[in-house]
Amino acid sequence: MKERIVGFILVTTLVPMAVLGYLVIAWIGFFGKTERARAGARALDHFVNASVFNGYAWESISSHAWRERHRWWARWIIRITDAFQKNHCQRANKREQPVVDMILQKGLDKRTIF
Repeated sequence: MKERIVGFILVTTLVPMAVLGYLVIAWIGFFGKTERARAGARALDHFVNASVFNGYAWESISSHAWRERHRWWARWIIRITDAFQKNHCQRANKREQPVVDMILQKGLDKRTIF
């Protein structure tokens, strides 16, 4: 129960900040440093992967799609990203899979609030 309460408080605090973060990313993407916008977009990518696609928080949608390439939604994402960059999802997974493996091996995906 404690985890649910803390989670609720965190989410109600983070969601408005996430909306603000999205607006900042859009503004910086047009008028600011590309590196900062890229880092924000990467964080947003991981957020969407974890919340919408039920993936790992430390993995991009592309890498997750490659791991789950037998599923309909993953095939759709692979097809879209291939239109922009050939083998994008496969390369993303090759780059990110060692991180996923290390986190799972060390148990860093386990609950932290008991």
